Amino acid sequence: MKIDVLTLFPHMFNGVFNESILGKANEKGLVSLNTINFREFANNKHNTVDDYPYGGGAGMVLKPEPIFSAVENLINEGETTSKIVLMCPQGEKFDQSKAEVLSKAEHLVFICGHYEGYDERIREHLVTDEISVGDYILTGGEIPAMVVIDSVVRLLPGVLGNEASAGSDSFSSGLLEYPQYTRPASFRGLDVPDVLLSGHHKNIDEWRQKESLRRTLERRPELLEKLNLSKEQLKYINELKFQSSEE
Repeated sequence: MKIDVLTLFPHMFNGVFNESILGKANEKGLVSLNTINFREFANNKHNTVDDYPYGGGAGMVLKPEPIFSAVENLINEGETTSKIVLMCPQGEKFDQSKAEVLSKAEHLVFICGHYEGYDERIREHLVTDEISVGDYILTGGEIPAMVVIDSVVRLLPGVLGNEASAGSDSFSSGLLEYPQYTRPASFRGLDVPDVLLSGHHKNIDEWRQKESLRRTLERRPELLEKLNLSKEQLKYINELKFQSSEE
């Protein structure tokens, strides 16, 4: 996968793109991570990329010319396979299913704004996806882009040391992940559940499935409404609800 980020602050990505999982994936050639300062595509002598909004109002608006030119420099004319992603608080709220969709693309271009907003022509005639990482406002699109890129790259084949890791993460199955434990088996009188020490893989799988259901019901019950649960899962959830009402 190739990932290009259009930003006025490319140095913000140095640490993120060169450390940990992203850094290793880049070194292995599993992903190509690049930043482009779109100020270089400004069409005036002062390299201006923003201007006052028509009709008045606070703040500055990113001009269409440098953004269009920067994107067109990255993709071939007529190409439709690249996804042009606008980081925007008005966009689709990002989740694991969206990360999985983006991980199937060969080329992602992220546009990071840093002012009051974007010229609407960028939104209507250039981008393919608008993404928000939550209902709050940040000073720019760089940090949200980092979040999305990290979430997407870890799904690429060969990026994680254990290919099963991504599949068992919270939200990958639609449920929150089950509790995890490691050595020591007993710590300050707090013991690891016996089933995890039993070596009985079937019982361990059943315990993990039930704990995922329990944790999701307790912390994010709205997620259960989106799932096509089996009769056994529904029965267990009803048992948990009954136990809760009795307490």
